[in-house]
Amino acid sequence: MSLIDLGMPLARMLDPETAHALSVRMLASGMLRPRTPPPDPRLATEVLGLRFKSPIGLAAGFDKNAEVPDAMLGFGFGFVEVGTITPKPQAGNPHPRMFRLRANRAVINRLGFNNQGLEAAAGRLAARRRDGGPVAANIGPNRDSADRIQDFELCAARIAPLADLLVLNISSPNTPGLRDLQGGDAVGNILRRTIAAARDSGAALPVLLKIAPDLDAGEVEAVVEAAVAAGAAGLVIGNTTVSRPDGLRGRHRGEQGGLSGPPLFGLSTRVLAQAAGIARGRLALVGVGGVSSGADAYVKIRAGADLVELYTALAYEGPGLVRRIHDELAALLDRDGFASVAAAKGAGL
Repeated sequence: MSLIDLGMPLARMLDPETAHALSVRMLASGMLRPRTPPPDPRLATEVLGLRFKSPIGLAAGFDKNAEVPDAMLGFGFGFVEVGTITPKPQAGNPHPRMFRLRANRAVINRLGFNNQGLEAAAGRLAARRRDGGPVAANIGPNRDSADRIQDFELCAARIAPLADLLVLNISSPNTPGLRDLQGGDAVGNILRRTIAAARDSGAALPVLLKIAPDLDAGEVEAVVEAAVAAGAAGLVIGNTTVSRPDGLRGRHRGEQGGLSGPPLFGLSTRVLAQAAGIARGRLALVGVGGVSSGADAYVKIRAGADLVELYTALAYEGPGLVRRIHDELAALLDRDGFASVAAAKGAGL
């Protein structure tokens, strides 16, 4: 039994934010050393001009300050998304702000982009060897910013040369007014200015937009068309939800914030499929929300996802989950006669 396996029961006894901080600290110190065999070669895929050893990635929120991307790649993830990174450091919302719904294996958070700021993350990314797999940088505005689009520009200009992908977070429910930027005109303006800032830095990396799973069909269509017109490379679908599906249990089920985990799966997958039908291959799509098994990842891929991300399930299952998902996903591809992840993409539409 590994140190990680021994530590999981203890971590679940701690406040969730404390447990998370302890995990990152131990990974950064080298106390937890990944020993995960490479995934089945059939899971390798090429998207956005990059090669991924697996379509399964770590979503933003775990490694907010780019402290441990290589350690997480070592656990078998095909890619890692760090952040959300804002120009200036900020503490986020008052505590408590993260709550487990154990019966649903879900989490509600209202963290509010707590992070050490742009320079801290950029320094760590600059020190990487960049040979373990693609790393995406998720960026956003400071809560008190007078010009939120300028915040995206500032982050892009600094971070773009240090990352493989850039993700613009306009969909966190925990920064007041941020989701208002998901309107078509605002989306186009944010993307054009941020893409230009990244290009002017000398980086030619794909820029993606992270949207909410709470958009209706008309809003999804508007975002997709605006993203295509502005030159986005793809969408990350989606962020946490402010909705509260039936069946939530536990004393924290009514807390304010974004809900993640299995209760989000159906909603996020439905929006993913809508976007895939509208985009018709014009955008790469990353499916996020409620993934906790190879079967879940497979549903996302069949709904149109090129890549799939998870985070909440990792907190409940531990890093051994990544290998289990790989094994299950490979078996499902075999069952249905797909030679690759790309061949299965959109098969359920």
